[in-house]
Amino acid sequence: MIDMRRELPPITLSGFDVERLDRLAMAAAGLFPNTAEFLAREVARANVVPSGVVPAGLVTMGSKVEFRDDSTGQARTVTLVYPDEADLAAGKLSVLSPVGAALIGLSVGQSIEWQTPSGGWRSLTVLRAGGVAA
Repeated sequence: MIDMRRELPPITLSGFDVERLDRLAMAAAGLFPNTAEFLAREVARANVVPSGVVPAGLVTMGSKVEFRDDSTGQARTVTLVYPDEADLAAGKLSVLSPVGAALIGLSVGQSIEWQTPSGGWRSLTVLRAGGVAA
């Protein structure tokens, strides 16, 4: 179970992303129970907006995102994708990874902290989030 130490930041998801992510979390529960549960909780607590009115600076599926690992201070840029499109060498991060599940729905400037499967704690902060990457 992926746990939280502090209060979770508010997140926003498009109606389209909510439907697909909810199905993905249910389908992945047997293979990746911790991350699937974390993703399902994120989807369940999200503020849902119509797909056509997603605010600027929001991390959505297909977004190019720059975030900072708050433990190391290292910044990284990725495109958030569904598992079948994931390719770390190409900078495509699966939403079904712990970092991907943490990023979805955050806005620029927001941070989130979660417990890793090994029991440690990680925190990241969104520095930039753009539209859908090419």
